[in-house]
Amino acid sequence: MTGNNQNELIQKAIAVLESLESGNPEAITSYVHPDRYIQHNQALADGRGAMLGALDHLKEIGTKVSVKRAFLDGDYVALHSVYDFHGPKVGFDIFRFEQGLIVEHWDNLQELVERTPSHHTMTDGPDTIRDLDKTEANKAYVQSYVENILGGKNPDLLPSYFDGDRYIQHSPHIADGLSGLGAALQALKERNVEFQYTHVHRIIGQGDFVLAVSEGHFDGRHTAFYDLFRVENGKIAEHWDVIEAILPAEKRKNSNSRF
Repeated sequence: MTGNNQNELIQKAIAVLESLESGNPEAITSYVHPDRYIQHNQALADGRGAMLGALDHLKEIGTKVSVKRAFLDGDYVALHSVYDFHGPKVGFDIFRFEQGLIVEHWDNLQELVERTPSHHTMTDGPDTIRDLDKTEANKAYVQSYVENILGGKNPDLLPSYFDGDRYIQHSPHIADGLSGLGAALQALKERNVEFQYTHVHRIIGQGDFVLAVSEGHFDGRHTAFYDLFRVENGKIAEHWDVIEAILPAEKRKNSNSRF
């Protein structure tokens, strides 16, 4: 795939998100497959029609969308954005393309937290993609980290994934550094708060940015974890995340898996 085609897919995905703010259906009718659109946001019905049907309401309530990061991995485009509908939120969206049209969508949303222990926001930091030649190595490294540390396969390896205490944290309740991460994990353990990753469903990356999509449990709730990592010189240097509870079956508007 050429660089121009890569940019085109990202531009299409961003245009579709921005239509949620503008209410203009043109991007959706142009870039979303009319007959084969699989929706994994379980608060929405399947198909392109459900997305088009939501536009008037979203515009009426003053929906805002601001894309902060975008990257592409094969047929997948990942976007990291700030939303405002029924209050400010941070989200990740993943779109899968076939022959230039969007045929599948996943997302994860979380309420935006303004004051964080790290004094970073949930979305600030670098957005320029570097180290394209290291994409596959970085994806494998992040998958190893999620499985060994967050999934609990080999937690003793935790320090090996970081360059000392140099680690920039955007997760809204964790301080900077490996020390901040360790303190947060210990606090959850002491409070008997369940925090468990059970399965890594998808790893999407481009250059130094890698997004891990995982399933697990948090504080007694079935949960989707979206973790974005920036890898620098073979170590995890920065982290953003969005954590969202999965809807119970009786509240879902489609029968697709969340993942």
